[in-house]
Amino acid sequence: MRNLRRNAPTVNAGSMADIAFLLLIFFLVTTTISADKGLLRKLPALCDDCTETINERNILRIFINRNNEVMINDNIVEISEIKTITKDFIDNNGENVCDYCNGKQRSNSSDKPSEAVVSLKHDALTNYGVFIYVQDELSKAYLELRTAYAQKVYNKSPNQLTDKELIEVKKAYPFILSEVKVERY
Repeated sequence: MRNLRRNAPTVNAGSMADIAFLLLIFFLVTTTISADKGLLRKLPALCDDCTETINERNILRIFINRNNEVMINDNIVEISEIKTITKDFIDNNGENVCDYCNGKQRSNSSDKPSEAVVSLKHDALTNYGVFIYVQDELSKAYLELRTAYAQKVYNKSPNQLTDKELIEVKKAYPFILSEVKVERY
């Protein structure tokens, strides 16, 4: 009797590893990896002898606790209020020397925009999303102040300014932010 069993044809799989390797290299080379997004901040220069004292009225203290509540100068506020409070603090014109400020000259707000410091402190258990949202509100406050200044002085929006004019706008309203993280032990 004949052997009814036939041998199935085999596929030579010797080059499969080579093909898989080439495909892997192809996808690694052609895939674009998105850049990480973060906060665009210019870090201050290294200071060897930093003994400059800051007047207490020139510091706006913002604290985000572990319950994600925002406190400004020990008062709990809504996140939506941060921008307005920050703008009022920075644009106060406490010394009455700022000819472009629109402030109310309150005794508990900054002397002038170039001396206003925003101190942002957060608990180690603060939600990252809330922290970024607070940062966004602070950025919006400075953007609105700078936009108003550019409109008043140069009659232009910030994206129409020359490099020299943009430097002047940033000098009028410098973004001075101090960040402190509370450590948990």
